[in-house]
Amino acid sequence: MGTSDANARFALEATVEPDTISRARSHALEIGAAPISAPVGAQCAVISAASSALNIVEIGTGGGVSGLWLLHGSPRAILTTIDKEPEHLALARQAFADARIPPARARFITGRAADVLPRMNEASYDVVLVDADPEGVIEYVEHGLRLVRPGGTVLVPRVLGDGAVADPVRRDPLTSAYRSLIQETQASPAVIGALSIVGEGLLQLTTIAEQRG
Repeated sequence: MGTSDANARFALEATVEPDTISRARSHALEIGAAPISAPVGAQCAVISAASSALNIVEIGTGGGVSGLWLLHGSPRAILTTIDKEPEHLALARQAFADARIPPARARFITGRAADVLPRMNEASYDVVLVDADPEGVIEYVEHGLRLVRPGGTVLVPRVLGDGAVADPVRRDPLTSAYRSLIQETQASPAVIGALSIVGEGLLQLTTIAEQRG
């Protein structure tokens, strides 16, 4: 086992996932919802907590796992979660109820993100998580950056493409899109970007709150 594999396994084993999220993960996997990993979820919770997030948008519900992690970091936040699969949203509703999250703290929207996001208010959210339809990731990130307030953060899991992004031989459209997203945002003066390689990878993009002197 290589060093990177050993580090990844250690991070996975060291992450303590709350029981309510662990149960939601099991149910999500049963229906093929493919939730984010526990180490990535924990990082999302940290960003949510550090942002003192009160308003969060989640693109891709994943059976409720990622939403529970985000609310774990910000117990007072209101989460808006968007998914085109009613089954995923129904599972998330149940997971939130099991976690005793008040109904007023979660809004569930059934629909395609490409149709819903343009109608949402810009600069109104603290955190936006993008985890739906990989083919539309660049479009969704652009919407996310529009939706977050100055100093807000857009989170994009799975950007490493299960190892494909780091392989220079891979040039399929999806891999190229992830690669371009990482490279362009890292070079952008409009955001502060960081790429975590733990789990399936997490791109973190925080918008510049004010012009620096």
